[in-house]
Amino acid sequence: QVQLVESGGGLVQPGGSLRLSCAASGFIFSAYAMSWYRQAPGKERELVASITNGGGYSNYADSMKGRFTISRDNAKRTVYLQMNSLKPDDTAVYYCKVWMLGRDYWGQGTQVTVSS
Repeated sequence: QVQLVESGGGLVQPGGSLRLSCAASGFIFSAYAMSWYRQAPGKERELVASITNGGGYSNYADSMKGRFTISRDNAKRTVYLQMNSLKPDDTAVYYCKVWMLGRDYWGQGTQVTVSS
């Protein structure tokens, strides 16, 4: 079965940095694009970033451009999200996602809290 396990979240000060990881198993990782989403309490889940299967192209939501970087290591079956210049509004649960066979598969999420 498909499994996505996020890690690397935590509590940081505004302006700080975190790197999230998503370890994938149960599918051919290199064949699929991957995405990061986030969801704050009371708000809809929103796209943070996505990356093509080979890592050649990435896309970001406007509020994350210039601060966040998505990358992947297909040999390690892992996708990363480097987050810099964090703001309190970045506080959310961050989820890793893959779309395959007509549906989304989600990780359990990792909490990121940016607190002043």
